[in-house]
Amino acid sequence: MTNLDKLIKAFSDALELEPELINDELSYGTESWDSIAHLALVASIEMEFDIMLSSEDVIDMSSFKKAKEILTKYDVGF
Repeated sequence: MTNLDKLIKAFSDALELEPELINDELSYGTESWDSIAHLALVASIEMEFDIMLSSEDVIDMSSFKKAKEILTKYDVGF
């Protein structure tokens, strides 16, 4: 499973969306991504990639595209 597949899975599991609905256009406040789902998403990403996101990164993660950018800081390549 590629890192992109892992990230899509984390989003799919946390936001309860079909994987095909997850793309760079998906952003906070759309679909089922609210504040509660955001916490579940952070936990899912941290578990999937075995990392601990900083508070700043948790706040900055406002889209699927931004999540990929943030993860590159943790040596996760896409």
